[in-house]
Amino acid sequence: MFRCQHCPALLLLVMGLIGMLGLRSESAVQDAKPTLDAPVVSKPTHIDSSKMTSLPRPAIPTSLTPPPPVIRRIAQAASQVPVSQACFEHATRAIERGLAFLASSQSNEGGWMEGVPAQGSEAQRPSKAASSAVTGLVIRAFAQAGFREATSSVVAKAVSHMISQTHQGTRFSPDPEGGLESYVASCCAVALASLEEPKHAERLQEIVRWLQRVQWDESEGINPEQDWFGGVGYGSKGRPDLSNTQMMLEALHEAEVKTDDAAVQRALAFVARCQNRKNSESAPWASAGSGDGGFVYTVANGGESFASEHAGEGRHGEKLPPGTRSLRSYGSMTYAGYKSLLFAGLAHDDPRVLAALGWMQDHYTLSENPGLGQQGLFYYRLAVARAFAASGSNTLTDSKGTTHDWRCELISTLAGSQQPDGSWVNAQDRWMEGHADLVTAYAVLAIEEAIKPTLQSR
Repeated sequence: MFRCQHCPALLLLVMGLIGMLGLRSESAVQDAKPTLDAPVVSKPTHIDSSKMTSLPRPAIPTSLTPPPPVIRRIAQAASQVPVSQACFEHATRAIERGLAFLASSQSNEGGWMEGVPAQGSEAQRPSKAASSAVTGLVIRAFAQAGFREATSSVVAKAVSHMISQTHQGTRFSPDPEGGLESYVASCCAVALASLEEPKHAERLQEIVRWLQRVQWDESEGINPEQDWFGGVGYGSKGRPDLSNTQMMLEALHEAEVKTDDAAVQRALAFVARCQNRKNSESAPWASAGSGDGGFVYTVANGGESFASEHAGEGRHGEKLPPGTRSLRSYGSMTYAGYKSLLFAGLAHDDPRVLAALGWMQDHYTLSENPGLGQQGLFYYRLAVARAFAASGSNTLTDSKGTTHDWRCELISTLAGSQQPDGSWVNAQDRWMEGHADLVTAYAVLAIEEAIKPTLQSR
């Protein structure tokens, strides 16, 4: 397992962030005055600030742990991964078939899902820029399997198309129509990082800077006490949510942005507030809830959870009896939240990390997205793979005492549902999981995560 370390040099850098972010350290003197060193620049005019809630200032860690290592290629042999030869071969066959399907479904222009409109949860109108995001995910799937831009026409054509669709001249413009900008930007960043090509280094850094700029913070008129602080949404001006914030954090991680970066620590503040955990800093919905350690969709605007909606309680928990409003945790957001905490530099023994792990132990399954059934199932499975890979753990022992080999269980589950043509698709098509291109990208990426090398090759 990836071991927790406390670096004295990092401690000084992190403490410097306290002033930069206007946040309170967990070890701060109790009678310190609650002042903001970074004043709010201006009041936001394009959002309804009356929907925001004010919360206690979020704590940041007094020291940071090195994040999980960035591994961008799958193993070349079973001896590099803690799986059997049979399991490894099962995985590589499924990946080969999935990539063959994606190669066959590539458009003449070089992308996937061309012209398919998609709409973020708070977007005013649908956008066709989802194709750029899906193309980015597919590029990463091919790159991690060892396909290179210089030798693969599929990859070369896809990269050229993705760049042409997300740049106006030399300026990065992820979604000219608006509505999916942040989502597209994060997918483009992980795609370029996965290629490991020096010629894309400057473009990758441009996207990283773009993501850092669109994060909600003081420069947007949002202070650390407001529930939007540190998050990003689908669009550069949209209400933030955990799904897009965890994607941004993954993009920064893949681009090797350090955990003491101000944008990473602001994102940590937002992610931690989305956790169903009771403490002195909890949002009202969390204080009144189960405190089970899981995560919800967003803390913004008083909080939302698709699991609460699925349970008939309303996405905001508004259908619960007065005075009992709370929100339900669910699978995909909990695994996404767990790995985000690690990417942001929290140690494995941090109470937030342990609480999330406890939820995962209580609800472990690969047959459904806990709390949502079959909705978002493949997004969930990819989140599971990335969370366990980030944890450095080879197994999970659930709350019933059963130990799970997550790699081979995930590989077996996904390979067993692969279609004869090599694709995957979800019969429950919410969140575009009825589209084989997107779901096949999710599935291939999940299997690849399970066979990235963690052992010395013998």
